[in-house]
Amino acid sequence: MNPGLLWLVGWGAAACVMVGVWWVQRRWGNAGIVDVVWSYLVGILAIMFAWGSDGLPTRRIIVALLAAFWSIRLGTYLWIRVRSHKEDGRYAALKEQWGDQASRRMLIFFQYQAFGAALFALPMLIASRNGAELNWIDGLGIGVFAIATLGEALADQQLAAFKREPSNSGRVCDRGLWKYSRHPNYFFEWLHWWAYVALAWAAPHGWIAWLGPIAMFYFIVFVTGIPPTEKQSLLSRGEAYRDYQRRTSAFFPWFPRRASSES
Repeated sequence: MNPGLLWLVGWGAAACVMVGVWWVQRRWGNAGIVDVVWSYLVGILAIMFAWGSDGLPTRRIIVALLAAFWSIRLGTYLWIRVRSHKEDGRYAALKEQWGDQASRRMLIFFQYQAFGAALFALPMLIASRNGAELNWIDGLGIGVFAIATLGEALADQQLAAFKREPSNSGRVCDRGLWKYSRHPNYFFEWLHWWAYVALAWAAPHGWIAWLGPIAMFYFIVFVTGIPPTEKQSLLSRGEAYRDYQRRTSAFFPWFPRRASSES
């Protein structure tokens, strides 16, 4: 199938799914389900794109398997969190801000998420069109994927373990990977998208795969990731989080700075 048409079909399918998800969240009262479905949608679209493309069959299988593994791990982790917690503060704040227009504007927001799922599955489509023989660049991509997946899973596990301890209520997690980055989970999520850049290296229009890590960096650092997350953390943890901000890198892992009291 023509790659442009294949992508449009994928976007259309994602848009239809998100209408249903919007209806579900109206009944349930928890818009956080959009994050769960977004994660699964990207994986489903990646499999669809790999199946409908004409690149090297082995590479297409690799792309589908990597995307499916990423999608299932992240989507399931988010589902467990959404199911067991109240609505994320970001969505509660949006609904309050939108007032009587909340339902209509949330539908539009969900459609943005549908487009986002198709956009972030685009690097997988490009990689699936790569007809070159497998080489060391593909191995590099698989290695990046493995490091990113293990790093993100470890960061999630460390944060969950910290929160399970009653004595840590109201405190800031600065253990393990969280000692070197305020958002190691976001960092490894961003790193993961470089895997598809490598897998798409010799594909027609392979440069498009760069949109994955570039767009993910923009959204994480400036829009939907760090800014609202840190706003909520400052509201709930106050000065303790401000101190954490002063001594810990926001995104890229690095050695912590000395606390101001030690300067």
